[in-house]
Amino acid sequence: MPIKKTTNGIKVEVKPCSAPASANKRGCCCGEFGKKIIATLIGILLVYVIFYLGTLINNNIKKYNYIGKADRATQTITVTGYGKVVGSNDIAITTIGYSNTDKDVSKAQTDNKKVMDAVMADLKAMKIDEKDLKSSYTIYPEYTYDSSNVRVFSGYKVSNQVTIKVRNLSNIQNVLALASKYGANQISGLSFTIDDNDNLKSQARVKALIDAKKKAAVIASSLGVQLVGVSNYSEYEAKDYASYSYSDGLGGSGGTASQVSAGSNTVEMNVSVTYEVR
Repeated sequence: MPIKKTTNGIKVEVKPCSAPASANKRGCCCGEFGKKIIATLIGILLVYVIFYLGTLINNNIKKYNYIGKADRATQTITVTGYGKVVGSNDIAITTIGYSNTDKDVSKAQTDNKKVMDAVMADLKAMKIDEKDLKSSYTIYPEYTYDSSNVRVFSGYKVSNQVTIKVRNLSNIQNVLALASKYGANQISGLSFTIDDNDNLKSQARVKALIDAKKKAAVIASSLGVQLVGVSNYSEYEAKDYASYSYSDGLGGSGGTASQVSAGSNTVEMNVSVTYEVR
């Protein structure tokens, strides 16, 4: 409602800002709007100031944490470890094949196929999986030289070989007997090896790491320091998985070994470990 004031005996009505449609309202509202703008700007400014101070403090903390560390060399000790695992050979590998020559290339291929088809049929009858059979087939012209040193075509030579991985070691002699059974004229000696090399390698690695850690602990104790982490690691096999070979009694005539021992192999691992100490 209007406020009555007396000035020099004259009554004046002063209307508050809430009075409708008055010039005084426009002046009051403009003042309130200005205050809101100023308050908003101050709020935004405060947010930026807080953000800036936070970033500045964080950067200073990082600088403090890294002061002097760039020039400080990391203290380490490096040791080697050795591990060995002995495993029994569990597969045998051999190669059986047949080669023949004929001036008629078609006949040479047919004669060769007859022999090798019989060999393959017996291998499958022994339940040797196809994934354990790897074939190699070649055909090329052959030449000889007469008394005048003139090259003379003698025919086409066909060679067909199959490398066999025998997982059931009781089948070894039956496999070798196929050469003489069907007249295969190519046969290699037996070799024995370990099928799951990775498993033995993992076991040898664990032993080598244990050996390395024991050495590092002894050295750290002697130096009066503590092991705090690993900064570098490398490994290598001391030797490859050497296969045990047997060739006595095996030749082009297809002879078989009366007694064959699969034997064993040694898997050896060397590791090099660098430890950080403090």
